[in-house]
Amino acid sequence: MTVTNEPPAARPALTRRGGNAVGDRLFSWWTLGTGLLVLAILGLILITTVREAWPAFDAMGLRFLTERIWDPNPATGDAIFGALSFAYGTAISSLIALLFAVPVSVGIALFLTELAPRRLRGAAVTVIDLLAAVPSVVFGLWGILVVAPALVPVYQWMHDVLGGVPVLGRLFGPVGSGRNFMTAGLILAIMVTPIITSITREVFSTVPRADKDAALALGATRWEMIRGAVFPHSFGGVVGAVMLGLGRAMGETIAVALVIGGATNITANIFAPGNSMAAVIVQQFGESTGTFTAALIGLGVVLFAMTVLINVLAQVVVRRAEARMKGSVA
Repeated sequence: MTVTNEPPAARPALTRRGGNAVGDRLFSWWTLGTGLLVLAILGLILITTVREAWPAFDAMGLRFLTERIWDPNPATGDAIFGALSFAYGTAISSLIALLFAVPVSVGIALFLTELAPRRLRGAAVTVIDLLAAVPSVVFGLWGILVVAPALVPVYQWMHDVLGGVPVLGRLFGPVGSGRNFMTAGLILAIMVTPIITSITREVFSTVPRADKDAALALGATRWEMIRGAVFPHSFGGVVGAVMLGLGRAMGETIAVALVIGGATNITANIFAPGNSMAAVIVQQFGESTGTFTAALIGLGVVLFAMTVLINVLAQVVVRRAEARMKGSVA
């Protein structure tokens, strides 16, 4: 047998280098253009809405953000446009929605990825996807016709039990109708749960199987494996899912308009009626003119700014938390 020291023949190139260079350059330009297009659309939306809302901003100044009163048709004097009450209602109803939706969504996602049998997993995923496709007006009608009247006795019981407690008494105050912050938050929680669940489930499924098996091999229980391997790997994606659900909750219109009560109100009582920015826009835009229309568009600008600010803060929190988790794991 003869042994030679000749180097092996080089593999033929699959494609010509020039063709690869041109294709890569075109792909790079295309992806850069699509990314810039998204930013351009957002910029145009912001510029257009600010321009249309400028008469209200000019008339109210900073009082547009700090004023509680919203009175477009005063009997005497000038109209008053204050977004503070509606911003408060948007924040409270969205916060209530997240308080209920996030634990349920994370629990469902963990069950589907870690515990559920394969047959049950497919059926559950289908039901969740179908729930996400239900129109918001259906949730709103169900809320005003069924949920709100049914919850009034529950709200009254909570007020009777907790109304005398110093701090909780302000949160669970007197009950009027079932159309209030709490009902709006519950309806929003049902609406955003499928979104958060679907994304969280996909994020959990990306955790390497080797990491899970290594934790179990070291003697960890299933919960310890989830806490030590699944959560650190998935924290950023879960926060992204929550932020997407929060954006849906803050921008919801018809469902919230039907169940939140339609009152201009700032109160700690979650059983009191209120209003949100998106809801008041859809309620009053059809009858508005001039500066009134500009003020409603201004509410949209404020809602846009709130959404951007919350997402920026969420990114900061995610980066710090991930760095802390990686340091603790290391």
